[in-house]
Amino acid sequence: MSPSRWEPSPWETGAPVRGYAWAAERPRAAVLLTHGFGEYAGRYVERYSALIPALVGAGLSVYATDLRGHGASDGRQAVVDVAELVEDHLRARETLRPQAVPVFAFGHSLGGLITAASVARDPRGLSGVILSSPALLIGEGEPAWLKALAPLIARVAPAAQVTALDSGHLSRLTDEVSAYRADAGIYQGRVPARTAASMLRLSGELWARYPRWTLPTLVLHGSADRVTDPAGSRRFVEAIPAADKTLHLVGGGYHELLNDEEREQVLGRVLAWLERQLRQAEPA
Repeated sequence: MSPSRWEPSPWETGAPVRGYAWAAERPRAAVLLTHGFGEYAGRYVERYSALIPALVGAGLSVYATDLRGHGASDGRQAVVDVAELVEDHLRARETLRPQAVPVFAFGHSLGGLITAASVARDPRGLSGVILSSPALLIGEGEPAWLKALAPLIARVAPAAQVTALDSGHLSRLTDEVSAYRADAGIYQGRVPARTAASMLRLSGELWARYPRWTLPTLVLHGSADRVTDPAGSRRFVEAIPAADKTLHLVGGGYHELLNDEEREQVLGRVLAWLERQLRQAEPA
């Protein structure tokens, strides 16, 4: 399934991100998809229960970018300031606002944090949000001195590798873990200092904004996720006052739920939630 090139928004000096579009034949809605740390947008065509083909088959056009420092986009590999990625997300959303159909935002892991930050700042133009294993609670349990030191390390040694991510905890399916480790397009190292420090800063700042969140929201998280903290998803859903909010915790689930044992059920839940949103939006 080949995408067309999508210009996610004009930049004065040229786009620092590569954008892609997978168009539905008769679009009922559009989805802006934001991938996680270390990966790239095209991975969602064949992995993640082939999420992009599933969405397109349901009549939803999908738009996505490779984050800066990821995939085919500009930047030092995996070394990013997450605040810049939020700005990119807002620009991409602005490009999609003229769409004649509802627009939804889907973010996984780091992409979930970026999506949450973007929506918390400006929810206009969106009809709903899906967060998959979002990285909303960063540094919980870390000593205060280390958190205070993080910005300094990020400034003097932004590429220093500081946080290990165990790929063995991405899925309970060994073939999915093997596919991840064999994918040359995925950054396999530790989280760089600049990336980690900016995630820590942003995640902390957002908790004061969530009480103003009103968009319909679906949050998916595995209870055994060791990459991102499921407690962050629980706390987030408790914090937001949205009338339509759902937290789906998968018992024993690992980080990549759409690559895990219950992937068919999780994909079905995503599609059913989107279908419900579209039906509710139809004129009586």
